[in-house]
Amino acid sequence: MVDLSTTYMGLPLKHPVVASASPLSESADGIKRLEDGGAAAVVMFSLFEEQLQHESEAFEHLTTSGTESFPESLTYFPEVEDYHVGPDRYLDLIRRASEACDIPVIGSLNGITSRGWVDTARQMQDAGAKGIELNVYYIPADLGMTGREVEDRYVDVLAAVKQAVTIPVAMKLSPFFSAMGDMARRLDGAGADALVLFNRFYQPDFDLDKLEVKPNLNLSTATEIRLPLLWIAILYGRIRPSLAATTGVHGVEEAIKYLMAGADAVMSTSALLKHGPGFTTTLVNGIRDWMEVRDYDSIQQMKGSMSQKNVADPTAFERANYIKILESYKSDFAA
Repeated sequence: MVDLSTTYMGLPLKHPVVASASPLSESADGIKRLEDGGAAAVVMFSLFEEQLQHESEAFEHLTTSGTESFPESLTYFPEVEDYHVGPDRYLDLIRRASEACDIPVIGSLNGITSRGWVDTARQMQDAGAKGIELNVYYIPADLGMTGREVEDRYVDVLAAVKQAVTIPVAMKLSPFFSAMGDMARRLDGAGADALVLFNRFYQPDFDLDKLEVKPNLNLSTATEIRLPLLWIAILYGRIRPSLAATTGVHGVEEAIKYLMAGADAVMSTSALLKHGPGFTTTLVNGIRDWMEVRDYDSIQQMKGSMSQKNVADPTAFERANYIKILESYKSDFAA
């Protein structure tokens, strides 16, 4: 019998497939459906910093800064009323879901500063969350801000929350740091229990008829696994925190690749939104079948076997492979 169990951010899981933050977790019934569909854990949809501080000067600045000359840009920011699940309802949802489910329920905080997060993190822990995922959704549009200042923002948020709670804390990262390895080590030093690779910034589009900025949400595709696959393979075995993959998992193949790179958990949103919560069981069964055919006894045996640490040619993850790819490409129009 293949052992599919794994440990993610210190939490024992029956298998590595986790339901990541999505609208499917906006109700206790939805979270229970994810559990019944086979998820080993559920990361709840995010509670936004703006929901905690929308009457503060920080929120006022966020929604008005720079709009004096471009009033159309106000349409990019949602009205306060659009945040339909406030802090009290969110905490109540954690409480009810934790009581109804046997799997870990992980709360999610989405923001750009540590202000207001500390108290809410404590409240999430008290409500029954088994862990917290910090999603620092921040685009540094200030041209005077240095890379170090951006990194410090992440580290400061993590450190503040870690001091406030005893449950494990994961950090969901952007792929846009200039030195991802060093950033991972800094977060490791600040106490991160897991790193989630990577956040997808939902970039706005322009409506040319209304001359407005409009949000444009596209689900991920399987080809998007390559960047997180690269960094999970590089980081595996070199830092203490668990590693979770959270982009492009649309089938068994992507999940297995992530595990072989070194992921402790494989998260999916787009595939579950497309196929329903029961698709988790399809992924788990597919992983088990693949392992049985190839005589793997456990996830632990397979995990990291294709990481940079364990492959015969580590340069396959670095510049040599880049050159090899370019040289091997043959265009239909090549002479």
